[in-house]
This record gives sequence, C-alpha cells and structure tokens, in this order.
Amino acid sequence: MSDNAKIVQGQLEAYNAQDLDAFCSFYADDAVLAGYGGEITNQGIASIRERHAKLFADFPQNTATVVNRIVVGSNVIDHEKVSRAPGGESFEVAPIYTLANGKIVRVDFVK
Repeated sequence: MSDNAKIVQGQLEAYNAQDLDAFCSFYADDAVLAGYGGEITNQGIASIRERHAKLFADFPQNTATVVNRIVVGSNVIDHEKVSRAPGGESFEVAPIYTLANGKIVRVDFVK
C-alpha cells in the first residue's frame, strides 16, 4: 500500500471510530473540502473539525466502507458506501483525496 493510501486509510479508520482528533490529524491546517466541480464547503481544519463533530454527534453509528480504491500519484480516489446507522439511510460517494507533504490537502466529493 502506498504512503498516500495509508494516510487515506488512516483517516477513514478514524472517521469510522468517530475519533475527531485522530481524523483531523490527517488533514493539513489549510485543507479544503469541496463538491466535485469546485464548490468549497469547508476551508481550514477548524471548519473541517466543526463539520465532523456535528456529523459524529448527529450520526453516532455512521460508517464508511471502501468499495474500491485507486491511487494515482498524489491522489487517492475512493468509492465508498456510507451508512448512517445499521438498517438506516445509506448512500455512495466518491471522494477524491489530494495529498501533499504527508497530509490531505483537499477532498472533492462526487455524489
């Protein structure tokens, strides 16, 4: 597994454990979350932390499972199935992670 894939896997495991500090440790201080096509939804680690603190509080059984992962240079593209709760709402998403200097610097979500 490439270093970039290990970083993305680590943040996914922290996400599934709802370990906010560990999750945020994989992101650069100035990281950006965006919709596919460029609409920025969160900018900076404080905004990312706030978003995920709310998500973890609202969906305490939320988990994401990787269906497929592609690594191309500094990008990791996952196809994930997200479940809000066992037997509850689920959906698929394709986050495109961009990494630099051992951190996630941008995630573009294809929904």
